[in-house]
Amino acid sequence: MTGAFASSAFSQGFGPPWHSRPFWGQTFDPAAIEDRADRMVRHLSIEVDATAEQQDRLRSIVRSAVRDLVPLREKAMNSRQRGRDLLTQSTVDRAAIESLRADQMALADQATRRISQAIADAASVLTVEQRRKIAEQIDTMRAYRRGWHRG
Repeated sequence: MTGAFASSAFSQGFGPPWHSRPFWGQTFDPAAIEDRADRMVRHLSIEVDATAEQQDRLRSIVRSAVRDLVPLREKAMNSRQRGRDLLTQSTVDRAAIESLRADQMALADQATRRISQAIADAASVLTVEQRRKIAEQIDTMRAYRRGWHRG
């Protein structure tokens, strides 16, 4: 679950896209993302019967991951604009496109390393039984989502 929280911060924010992506003219609010992450940790903590100490440690792990990932999100958004600019030029600059690709891969590597660290840190806070409960919840969410998607 920690990985889902952190990766959401990198890609769009927390929650469904219609709740977390800024509307036209609005700015992305890292503080709102951190607040949403905090609420998600509280919810998860209830589901797995986490102690107050575990909740505090999880909250700290997730906050730290979000703080590290939000700047990476901004870089990813800038890369999208850079890609658009490259594709709309009058000539195709293959070297610049390759450079952009390499930059995006490095950014993705940095983000996934940070997400993996957060997952490992959170897993070390929880008991085996609590991690099993999380796995069951993930399975339940996947089954629920499958009902909304065809194919």
